[in-house]
Amino acid sequence: MTRESLFQPIGAGARRAAVFALCAAAAVAAAHRDGSSVPRLFSSEAPLALRLEAPLDDLFARGRSDDSYTVDGTMVESSGRTGDSRLRVTVALRGHTSRRASECSFPKLKLQFADPPSDDSAFAGLKRIKIGTHCGESEGAGLTERFGRLPNERSPLREAFAYRLLEALEVPTLKARTARITYVSGDPAQPLTRNALLLEDDNDAARRLGAAHVVAPETFTNARDAFSVADAANLAFAEALLGNFDWCVKFTATDQYRCDARMKLWNVLAAAPREGTARPLPYDFDVSGIVAGSHQWFDRVFNAAFVPSRSPRETEVVAQVQRTRTLFARADLDAARARFSKRKPDAYRLLESATLDADGRRIAHEYLDAFFHEIGSDETFYRPVVAATGTVPRGSGDPSAPPLCASDGPIRPGMPVSDPLRRSGPMIEVVALDALWQWAPPAKCAPVQSGTVWIPAAAVTRDFPPRD
Repeated sequence: MTRESLFQPIGAGARRAAVFALCAAAAVAAAHRDGSSVPRLFSSEAPLALRLEAPLDDLFARGRSDDSYTVDGTMVESSGRTGDSRLRVTVALRGHTSRRASECSFPKLKLQFADPPSDDSAFAGLKRIKIGTHCGESEGAGLTERFGRLPNERSPLREAFAYRLLEALEVPTLKARTARITYVSGDPAQPLTRNALLLEDDNDAARRLGAAHVVAPETFTNARDAFSVADAANLAFAEALLGNFDWCVKFTATDQYRCDARMKLWNVLAAAPREGTARPLPYDFDVSGIVAGSHQWFDRVFNAAFVPSRSPRETEVVAQVQRTRTLFARADLDAARARFSKRKPDAYRLLESATLDADGRRIAHEYLDAFFHEIGSDETFYRPVVAATGTVPRGSGDPSAPPLCASDGPIRPGMPVSDPLRRSGPMIEVVALDALWQWAPPAKCAPVQSGTVWIPAAAVTRDFPPRD
């Protein structure tokens, strides 16, 4: 069986005095990686103590339904040398689903500075910044009902780790830093202090990477046209590592994976130079597995019995890692695996030193373990998959038995399957993993999502994509 690759190449701490002392070495290293200097705010990983004074109750009430609604406020940062520094800001809501009152009682924010911050400010050189808030006041690991966020202040710290993890693996993304923000809205005697995540503005990130602009999602075509093969592969593998499914990139003109057919670009920036290929920057990881801990839709898409551990987290990683085999040529896959494997020690060192709650650290460890195991050898990475076109799942070992879930067509090439559980003549019984989301809601195929199916043994191979 032969197959073309679908993807071919074309062409401060709380005291600024302490912060400044910590910045120099990190700034030099980051500048070397990115090809340009990094804003002072993001040249330290020390949490920054801030105070935001603004009529947030008014903003929450009106901004959820009016994207243009803003309020004026003051950002106060502490300094050991000159006292508190007060910066006038305009505050607005940001995000999509997180703006809903049913999702986050304390939604994400974006700030624009009314005046340029002074040279000794942690925000020097910045015009605007994004804030990832704590979303809500829940306790424990319970997630929001609709979209599955962790609505408490553990979430910003976990998401900050996700950004730093990608940076350690040299996957371009937004710069991030944790903060401890005291919010004052109305009565100054009733402040609210919570963990938060400070994020780089999209356009600032593009400029840092030498890009001229950020491609508008509506004008994006597909990854094969816009990105280099290496960058596209890094993106796909990185999202798998995070257990993140809240992203879309239309990889090819005919891509129909999940939301890619209707959303060509979602939670991924395309930073484009004046000439040459754009660079993808994944962002917004608050509903990723490594942050939220789980996905409420899991049982409606994947079968945890596919992996011996029956771990949903391992299953999620395997599914997205295996999808890459439908997108890239074998040499490109092996090159991407080598890039990530080379930086594996950096990823675990970062996890050891990260500021995370105990559950968050355990969850992150599970995702890292699953990812690096899955890409670590040809034996694990090149699992058996259905490669023959026209293969249909059946409910028994009789080759003439009626096909299962026939309305959704034959199995799309690239679907991973387990080693055979039983054999009957030319047929084998397997556990299938719907890595390509062929039968994800509203479609459904119960034998795939919770049972076993029978398929011809000849339809299965590990040699996918084929060797040259």
